[in-house]
Parts: sequence; structure tokens; C-alpha cells
Amino acid sequence: MKRFLVFTVFLIMFVAYSALAAEEMFELPTTELPTSEFSTSELHKSELATSGPPIVRTHIPTLVEVVRFSGDIRLCGEKIPFTDPEVRERLEKEMMLAVWNRPQVMLWLKRAHRWFPHIESVLKQEKLPLDLKYLPIVESALLSYGESPKGAVGYWQFIKSTGQRYGLRIDSNVDERRNMFRATQAACRYLKDLYSQFGSYLLAMSAYNMGEYGLSKSMERQDTRDFFSLYLPLETQRYILKMVAVKLIMSNPEAYGFLLEPQDLYPVFTFSEIKLSTESVVPLSIIAKACELPFKTIKDYNPQLRGYDLEKGTTTLLVPEGKHKDFQKKFASLYKTLAKKQLSSTKYHVVKSGESLSAIARKYDISLYTLQKLNKPSKRHIIHPGDKLRVQ
Repeated sequence: MKRFLVFTVFLIMFVAYSALAAEEMFELPTTELPTSEFSTSELHKSELATSGPPIVRTHIPTLVEVVRFSGDIRLCGEKIPFTDPEVRERLEKEMMLAVWNRPQVMLWLKRAHRWFPHIESVLKQEKLPLDLKYLPIVESALLSYGESPKGAVGYWQFIKSTGQRYGLRIDSNVDERRNMFRATQAACRYLKDLYSQFGSYLLAMSAYNMGEYGLSKSMERQDTRDFFSLYLPLETQRYILKMVAVKLIMSNPEAYGFLLEPQDLYPVFTFSEIKLSTESVVPLSIIAKACELPFKTIKDYNPQLRGYDLEKGTTTLLVPEGKHKDFQKKFASLYKTLAKKQLSSTKYHVVKSGESLSAIARKYDISLYTLQKLNKPSKRHIIHPGDKLRVQ
């Protein structure tokens, strides 16, 4: 009898649990964020009992809602023919992939608040469409350290040759592709040239992605200047529609379920400038000490600087706003101490016949890179007997 009762109780519990599990399994996903632990009736009573502000629920659209396009969609003033079935399918793909990668969109919105004021300022100065501010989001998600498999680097993803053609310094000490201000100015000059060549911002941005030569050849062979009629590399075909998706989402984030308050956004990037001239290489740690900042902050504010040292000569650096005060006085004292220390500890090696740079580096227990940095030999790294190399 006891066994029968135990079995009956177990059977009732199992049926109840199965029913609950089935209900959870087949329940339609809600598109509203939970606002309380109370039931609906308890929440209603609580609202009646208080005089506080109404509870706001954020609607997270379904995938179907996300791709219900309407009205007139334009990018840089040029119409996007989304009623064309083929174009619509491509745009739907980019919208669904973007809006449902919610952490990534959140980061776009937060970083955009930091950088868009600076990008928009340059675009206005250059008389370019403000929609071009979305290009570095597609290119790098507004990150300085991004690097593509093809060697494109920085916020605007310049390859080395194009970056240098538009005035960016790229060498072993400095890579201005990682500097937002210098790279944005270079990108604007490049886009203006591309627009002059192709007469369309959609084509200019396509050329920015795939190169002007490749686009010109494709247009010539296919005998069309219409972006949406061109058969281009898949990455370039997606590129423009990614831009459209980014613009739609970021122009009206609330409509896609991204309700951010001002305190949720990253602060606008503000800074002060410091200018210094030195006659020798200076560790960045000395500059950080003179600013009373961590080393990391100097690197974060000046991502174009490579390594741990600042080369000799005249340089302008960015530091957090207000940290330029009294810098020169503090730096002069630290630099003087450093110069004395370097002078007293400097050692040289006279090259003997048969010696190589790597052998000399091993002899003094330093890396080949350090030896090259101390002496800056020619690109071929050719040394001759009798040459005097600094080894410390």
C-alpha cells in the first residue's frame, strides 16, 4: 500500500512537471524586457498604490519586423532600390545579421558617441556626406588596432601603400593609420578623389573596399556604372548594404530595441596636446611620469606610437584633458636625469672582421631589435669592421 501511494505521488509530480516543461517549451518568446518579479495583477496593484513614473518596456523587434522596410532609404544621398527582390534579399541578410548581434551593436553605439563628433567635424570641413561616418564602423567597429588579413590597419583600414599615398606616416616607429584624426583626414581625401573619379558615393565606397583599379576594370567589362547591377567580389557586394544596415540601426536604435541612456554611452574623446623636442630617444614611461599617468594611458591616447620609446625630434602627443599642465617643467627634470644616466651607462662595441649583428647582440645579451634600435643601421643591416655600435 505504501509503495502504491509513493508511486502515485511520484506519478502526479511527473505529470505536473511535464506539463510545466511543455508550457515553457512552446511558449512564444516575449518581445518585452521583464520589469518586475511580481505577477501581472500584483504589478497592477503596485502601480496603483504608488505615484512613481510609469514603467517603460523596451520592444525588441522580431526578425520579421526588422526587415519590413518602407519609405525612402538613401545612403550618401543615393537611393537604395530595396523594392528590387534581389537587393531586398541582400539588405535583409545584412539587417538580420547586424541587429541580432546585439552586443556588437551596443558597442557600436557606445563607441560612436566617443568618436562621431570628431569624424563629423572633419566630414563637414571636407564637405562630404555625413553618412560616411558609418564607414569606419563597417571597416573596424571603431577600433584602432584592427588589422585585416590583407594588411589593412586602423579605424579606416588603410593598406600601407594607400595610407602613405594620402600622407600617413607608416614606419617602424609610427603608424598613423591607428590615429583617429590623421586617418580620418586621409580617408576623406581618398574618398573625395574616388568620388571625383566615379561620380557616385556608392561606387566611391566600393572602390575604397576593393581598389579603384579593380572597380574600373569591372565597370568597363560589364558596361555599367550602376552599383546594384555590377557583379563584384562578394565582400564588396555586401559592403554597401552593410553600410545601409548600420545607418538604419544607428539612426533609430530605439526602433530596434536599443534604448541607451546618456550615462550608458562612452564619453566623447577629449584631450590636451603636449609638444616636446628631444635630442635622443625617450622612453614613453618618462612621458607618462611627467603627466602623472600610467604608461598604458599614453599608449591608448597615442595608438600610432609603436614600441616603448619615442624617437628623437619634435613630436605632438595627446593626453587626457588637463594633463598638459606643468608637463614641460616635470619632463625637463626627468629628461635631464635620464640623459645623465644614459651618458654614464653608454657602452660601444667596435665591429671585428666576421662579426654579424646577431652575434654582437648575443654577446651583450640584448635582442637584435634592441641593437638595431640603438644604432639604426641601414635597411640591409650591413656592418663593416671598425664600425662603432652602441650596445647599451
